[in-house]
Amino acid sequence: MTDLRREFEQAAEDIQRLGTRPDNDTLLKLYALYKQGSEGDLRRTQPGFFDFVGTAKHTAWAQLNGVPEEEAMRRYIALVQQLLA
Repeated sequence: MTDLRREFEQAAEDIQRLGTRPDNDTLLKLYALYKQGSEGDLRRTQPGFFDFVGTAKHTAWAQLNGVPEEEAMRRYIALVQQLLA
């Protein structure tokens, strides 16, 4: 396991300690960066029309298509550190 991967996984654990819930835009950004960093480009079909949360998550992740996993990990780590500061 690389140092970056270890730091990424630690950030995913650390974010659970956050005292206050971030706004929805920040939560979507965290979700998308985590998924891009852990799975890469989105390969799933879009959720149903009335699945508003699923659609928002799908859209946020799809916007990161083409971003290398390592870059997504770095962005995720930076965002978590910013939120915990």
